[in-house]
Amino acid sequence: MRTIDPDKHAARRDAILAAARHCFARKGFHQTSTAAICAQAGMSPGNLFHYFPTKQAIIAAIVDQEGSETASYFAGVQGSIDPHGTLLDFMDLVLALAADADFAGLTLEIAAEAMRDTDIAARVARNDASLRGGIQALLEEAAARGQVDAALDPAQTASWLAALIDGIFNRVAVDPHYAPLAQRAGLHLLLARFLRPARS
Repeated sequence: MRTIDPDKHAARRDAILAAARHCFARKGFHQTSTAAICAQAGMSPGNLFHYFPTKQAIIAAIVDQEGSETASYFAGVQGSIDPHGTLLDFMDLVLALAADADFAGLTLEIAAEAMRDTDIAARVARNDASLRGGIQALLEEAAARGQVDAALDPAQTASWLAALIDGIFNRVAVDPHYAPLAQRAGLHLLLARFLRPARS
């Protein structure tokens, strides 16, 4: 019986996901063949199916991977001494990701697939809840420190910011001249006016 090296197994799995991300972002989920993913990953179809039995399993794993990355990010900034600044840093990261053509394309492809597939929709919903929860925690910390308006409902405000994030990616899709990174100053001003504490 052959012993599986967990590190090599994880590395090969990650290589497949990276290849699939690239292919899905460029050609779309349904237009991408498993042969194309194999070619991008530099492996045979038999090897690929050893890790993922279907193409659907690959996109599900990508969604789960993104969810884990989001959860890890917010776990890493929990307890920040400057939660408002941390929130702005996160929004800057969103702009950088939206400026990445592959990441933006994949994000929209996953959103479209979530409209068609209930399993993907459930995974995306979990990720969205994690995102909103992370933002809400930062808002609650910022309100406690007097950095944002304590009268704002943190859960509702987090939902508005999540909608803003969705809008950034949608704008990339519909406007070829939209440059996310060029929006940083305007975004910071918008957030400052929206979140600023009320004057007594």
